[in-house]
Order: sequence, then structure tokens, then C-alpha cells
Amino acid sequence: MRMYVNQAGREIRTIEIEENGIYTVLGILDDGIIRLLHFSSIPFCGNDLDAEDIREGFPLVGFSLSGYDRPYERHGNKYIVTAPGYRLKYCSHTDQYNDIGRKIVFYLNDEQTGVDVICHWQFYKDIPVIRCWNRVENNGEEEQTVEYISNFYYEGIEKEGRIRQDEKLRLKIPHNSWQREMNWKEYSLRDLGMDLTQKKELQRSSSMIRVNNTGNWSTKEYLPMACLENTETRTGIFWQIEHNGSWHWEIGDRNGHLYLALGGPNELYSHWTKQLKPGEAFETVPAAVGTAHEKTGKSVFEDALETLTQYRRRIRRPNEDNERLPVIFNDYMNCLWGKPTAEQEIPMIDAAADAGCEYYCIDAGWYADGDWWDSVGEWQVSGKRFPDGLEAVTDYIRKREMIPGVWLEPEVMGINCTLARKVPENWFFVRHGKPVYDRSRFQLDYRNPDVRAYMDSVVDRLVRKYNVGYIKMDYNIEPGIGTELHSDSPGDGLLEHERAYLGWLDGLFTRYPGLVIENCASGGLRMDYAMLSRLSIQSTSDTDDYMNYPVIAANAAAAVTPEQAAVWSYPMTRDSWKDEDELCEETAFNMVSSMLLRIHLSGHLAQLDEMRKSLVKEGIEVYKMFRSDIPGALPFWPLGLASYQDEWIAFGLKRNDRAYLAVWKRVAEENTYNAVLKSEKVKTKQIPLPEDLLQAADGDPDIDIRCIYPAALETDYSYCRENHTLVFRTKKKFTARLFRVKVKKKDTQTQET
Repeated sequence: MRMYVNQAGREIRTIEIEENGIYTVLGILDDGIIRLLHFSSIPFCGNDLDAEDIREGFPLVGFSLSGYDRPYERHGNKYIVTAPGYRLKYCSHTDQYNDIGRKIVFYLNDEQTGVDVICHWQFYKDIPVIRCWNRVENNGEEEQTVEYISNFYYEGIEKEGRIRQDEKLRLKIPHNSWQREMNWKEYSLRDLGMDLTQKKELQRSSSMIRVNNTGNWSTKEYLPMACLENTETRTGIFWQIEHNGSWHWEIGDRNGHLYLALGGPNELYSHWTKQLKPGEAFETVPAAVGTAHEKTGKSVFEDALETLTQYRRRIRRPNEDNERLPVIFNDYMNCLWGKPTAEQEIPMIDAAADAGCEYYCIDAGWYADGDWWDSVGEWQVSGKRFPDGLEAVTDYIRKREMIPGVWLEPEVMGINCTLARKVPENWFFVRHGKPVYDRSRFQLDYRNPDVRAYMDSVVDRLVRKYNVGYIKMDYNIEPGIGTELHSDSPGDGLLEHERAYLGWLDGLFTRYPGLVIENCASGGLRMDYAMLSRLSIQSTSDTDDYMNYPVIAANAAAAVTPEQAAVWSYPMTRDSWKDEDELCEETAFNMVSSMLLRIHLSGHLAQLDEMRKSLVKEGIEVYKMFRSDIPGALPFWPLGLASYQDEWIAFGLKRNDRAYLAVWKRVAEENTYNAVLKSEKVKTKQIPLPEDLLQAADGDPDIDIRCIYPAALETDYSYCRENHTLVFRTKKKFTARLFRVKVKKKDTQTQET
């Protein structure tokens, strides 16, 4: 520890930590009160703190128990001056290294209640990010009710630099919704209603910037992540909350500073409280927090996303699927639409195998003779759809050297499911004494061991009887705040269900380590790293409009690792009013959208003409040539992240001395999946190459750019050496191409890959 004297003349003991470019300073006052004074990519400077007594600010933990006073300020619903969080005292800490990196644990205590809070900070080797979570232990003599506890809390996110905070800070927030996934927007604080007074020390309010989720669809409005950039110092802080249910983060003002508070469920916004009897404990959901800064040719935001990509790979369950990246065919999208039959499947299985697919997934409907939405839950094969049994089709898939898969929605039972009428009420969520309905389904409660055992039997049957190696696990309801059954609060019931569901998934992988499970929730409505630390592939969208998919595909690597992002490619069947060139461009457009991520092929392949079949097959062959580069590659966005108004979109992956770059020119209008390819004037777009890729060469780089897909269609492009850009020209209304960029070192012979 070191001694620091702040501007008010108070002596403070400090714990100073520098690890992987994160500079952290914690202060301990003379009575043991602990404060987090600094968390940044910039070293600590005492002048960063104003002269006010830091005793009233800079808490290490936001922590509220029922029945305790919050004595300061007009806080409204802001999580400031939490009690007893504001008075927690430092007891000790440990500082050790493990296989992951450096691990620091802070032990805090509230003398009045006897409650201990243990703060875990896990650093990761070579990347500026920590994973943090807190544990509450009631070591007092009275039962306590937890209303809120943060997993990360930092006041002073604005203090580097001299410019007013509402002028220098920019907040990037990923909006997310059904068919409009991963829609990033940038805001100033003023855009979000946080205008400052002229005198910084007078800045106080009862409002905040708040982003949260309530319920089991964890990403139905926002992804649980964001990035705050300081444009003056060219630094930033970024975060992701790793939970498959309710979560909350907020930025607010306090005593002239801005704070960031991250957490899982809480009482105010997600109806969560937790009773802790003496001797009991509770642990928060984890969050990842990191620092970023501008580098040569790389913005703060790009630096943050590179770090997040590396971090996500570190916390993910090791699995072969994310190393091999097999190509998947699924019969749903713009294809059978949940009405499969054996007769329809056989020609599509042949077409998928001929195209080079390696998995074949039979999507929804295999378990019901007719309409099935409100009767799902028994998961028995429909004899009408599959008269010779499902195994006849899955065996044929295996015969064609693909691995069979099926669709499953394991967390629900339809209200007209026969089994739902037979099982006890405690199989389902209950509120106000009645089962919870949504969209004609009940929500199963995975805290119940009988529910888990039943779904174990379903998966065991699929794997052992039908030889299934892939399961698309979908989730199409939102059960709301949770369940009151056997819980301290509805939010408590929801949280424990979600943790039990994750435990159930862990059990599946213990029994079937090679099983591939796709994470789907009406597309991307549960795209979080509680799920994705376990499941190897993520459905990115349910959009059936291929003209909109480039926006989602280009932005997908900001939300998940590229090797986990499944993107639909669905070449459309022939339209009599489209000529051959239009149909071919349409097919190539679909293929390019998926080729830097995970190909999720669909559409009526067997009905395509030979030219378009060859374009699909070529795309898969090209993908197989470079897909081994994807698991180690980092994403880049030469034109910035995509939006639905963009005509031009570019997204790439870079690794060592090479990069792969997808470029789309699209029709940026609504309902465009029947867009017509009309001749127009030549349009030219210059697309910058990533500067750190160019720096891989010694001296003046020798750049080799090639269009690697599609070879059969004309492409007009060149390399501008003066400003290191790809120049792409086209007369077509919409088009897409995939390029490979390779840097050759001078006087060094290189072999083409």
C-alpha cells in the first residue's frame, strides 16, 4: 500500500494495480472505508479528484439491504448512496496468479449488520479486461433482504481531460430486437437527456441513463453491453453483463462526477429481492469490464471490440465446433417454414450434401401432425409427417455424410400439450397463484428436478435413438418478471431458474461433449455470454429479407465471436420476372452475408437452376479453404458499423498478414427482398484497409487483393496504393463480393493459399 494526500488534505492509503494496461487505484480512509478512485487505461493522477471529501463518493460496491437509510442526495431511482454499500469497510485482500491471469479478491464488511461482501476481480493474460462478480455473506445475527448489488461500480468515468463531460463523452449502445438485431447507435450525453449546468460542482439530478432487461429474453431490446468513449483523451471503458435474464446498467451524475453501475436483477427494475438468513450467501452474475484507447488506424471502439472478441474466446467452453466451423443446412427459413415431411426432406438432403454441407437440421414441426404452436412439449415424432419414422430420415442424412440435427424448444409446453395437463403445477412458472402464459405456452421451471429429468430423457432419445448430433434450441416466449413459487420474489425465482437451466446445459455437455447446440430465441433475443460461454453457435436473426441481413451480419462480430455467429443464407427460388443476372447476384448476395461467420444455409436448394447451385457450392468450397483462419481472426469495419440506412456496408476479418473483406451494395429500403437489379450509372466506393494489417509488412507493403467469391460473376475493383483502399465499382443496384487481402513482405517469397 501507498499513502496519498488528496486536495482536501486527507491521507488515504492506496492499493495501486497496473495489469495489462488497466490502471486501478483503490483508496482506504483512516476508518477503513474503501473507495474505487481510478479505473482507466491512463495512469492515476491525484489532480483527477476534486477537493470534496471522497467519503461521500467512489464506492467499490453498490449494495442495498431493506430497512437501512440512504442519507445523501435526491437520488430518485438511481443506485447511488446505497446502504450499507456506502459504509462498507476494507478488511483485507488477496492478490494471486492463476491459469487465467491475475486474480484479486477484496474482503469488505459492514459492522452494523455483520454482512460481508467479497469482490472478485479476475484479470486475463495479455488483454485489458477483468471479469468481476460479488458475493454477499450474511455473517450477522439477523435475516437480511438484498434489494440490489452491483457486480461493478465506478464513479469518475469522466474525470480524465479538461473538456466538459457532456461534450467529450460518447456512448455506443447496441439496440436489439426481432429482425432488427445488433443495431448500434452512438449518443452524446445531451442526446440522452443528461445536460450539465455551467458549474460542474452544482451538477445534481434525480435522473440517469438507464439500459436494462427484465425477463428471460435477455436481449429483446438491447444487448447487455456498451462502450463509453472519451473523445478528448481518446480512451474508453466497455462492458458486457453475462446473464441470460434480467440485467441493468446505468450512468448517472453525483457530486460533479459520472458513475457507471452494472448488475444483474434488482428490486426496482426486475422485481428481484433475496432473503439471506444468518450463514447464507448470494453471488451476483458476472460482468466483464475493460479499457480501450485509440491506436494507429484503430478507433477506441474498434480496440474495445477486438479485446472483447479475445475475451469471449477465453471464457467459452472449449469445443470442436468453434474450431472446425462445419457448414449447416436448416430447412426452415424461406423454405419449409416449420412444416417438414420425409417426402420433402429427401431431395433437399441430397441438394445440401451435393453443395458441401456437413450438418442437416430438421427444424420445427417434426413432432406434430398439423399445427403445433400451442401443443409442443411431448417431442414425439409425427407418424403423418414421417411415416417410416424420423430415424429413416436421420439415417439418410448420415448416409449422405452429414450429421443430422433437429429443432427443440426445451423451456416451454403448449397449453394444449397433453402432458401439460398431467404434470404438477410446480413444473411451471406461477404468479398470483396461477400458471404464467405467454403466446399459448407455459414456462417450464428448471429449478424442478423432474423438469430437468424429463428434458434429459428427451435429449437422450434424440441422440441415442435418432443419432442426432445437432440441436437447435429455440425459445419463443417472454414469461416476464419470474415466478413466485418457492422463491423470495418473482425475480429470485427467475434468476434461480436461469442458473438451473445453465446447469442443465452443462450436464448435457458432460454426457455428450461433441453435441452441437445452437442458441436461438426467435433469432437473436437471448444473445448473451451466459449462454454463449456454453453454446457454440448463435442464431443472429429471424429476418427473411436478405437485403437487410448484411446489416446484421456485418455487426454480428461486435456481439459474438465470428465463429459463433450463424447467418442465414437462403438463395431464393426463381421469379419469372427476374433475369439470370439478377438471380445470380441474389444468390451471391446471400452467400457473402454468411461467409465470414457461420454458414446457415436454407432455401429450396433442390429447386435452383444449375448456375445458382454452382454459386452456392462455390461459396461453400471457398469458405472451407479459409475457415480455419476465422477462429483466430479479429473483426474490423472499414466503413464503421452498419445501419439500416446504409447503401454500402463492409466488414472484415484480419489475421496476421491477411484479411478477408465482405462488401455489399444494397437497396436500403423497407421490404426489399424482391428488389430488382436495374442498370444504373457506375457507383464507386473506396474502402480503407486496416492500418495494422499494412504494418505487418516491413517498409512499403506489397498488397495483393483478389475477389475470391464469386468467380463466375464480373467484378470491377482495384487497389489504390496512395491511400491503401480497395476501390469497388458497380452499375448494379445491389451486389456483394468477398475479397482476400494479403500483405507480402518485400524480398520474401510467399506462397498463395
